[in-house]
Amino acid sequence: MTDQTAPSETVPSETVPSETNADLWAAIDALWTWLDTDQPIGGREGMVLRMLKLSEEVGEVAQAVIGATGQNPRKGVTHTWEDVQGELCDVVITALVALRTLTPDTREVFGRHLERVTERSLGPASR
Repeated sequence: MTDQTAPSETVPSETVPSETNADLWAAIDALWTWLDTDQPIGGREGMVLRMLKLSEEVGEVAQAVIGATGQNPRKGVTHTWEDVQGELCDVVITALVALRTLTPDTREVFGRHLERVTERSLGPASR
């Protein structure tokens, strides 16, 4: 794990196929069901703990970035940019499962919010 170079900036050339989109939401529902079934602490406290899981995952992104850039002189390079990508994916998955914890309409809530953010950032022509 000695990759100190910054990741290349890439822009996706095509949109995500609809079957991948459907698989994403099915996977989020399955993960939510699994976590909800095996949840050691339920109720409001369990919900709050699920939201706090995001902080843990974001911390792992920070750890991976520090490791990929070798910023800890005692440890040196300990991660790759692929590790950072994986940790970022964990943040996204955790956030979507947390959202699913708050509402069964996860896909619709996320879609509406993404549309608002996209329009606010890129303008109405982006729709």
